[in-house]
Amino acid sequence: MKLILKAVLLLALVFSLGNCTPTYIVQPPPEPRIEKKGPPPHPKMVWIAGHWGWKRGGYAWIPGHWAKVPKRGAAWVPGHWEKSPRGHRWVPGHWK
Repeated sequence: MKLILKAVLLLALVFSLGNCTPTYIVQPPPEPRIEKKGPPPHPKMVWIAGHWGWKRGGYAWIPGHWAKVPKRGAAWVPGHWEKSPRGHRWVPGHWK
């Protein structure tokens, strides 16, 4: 029984690590769209700009949105498309 449990856990680890591989796209993303964001709905909110995402074999626009700052002094670091010899890959934005 313990051997089966270990094998299942090992397979789960292998499959989860396989999903960490970044996806590279040969075709560069289009130029970003200009979005109208308006005033923030709350003083503790920041604008997260929209970007082109890769979905179902093509680029699709993911609209920007307002997000609540998670803690005092936090700053949003925008995501971006990074070019490499393997192609383009999306580097997600994050709070710093």
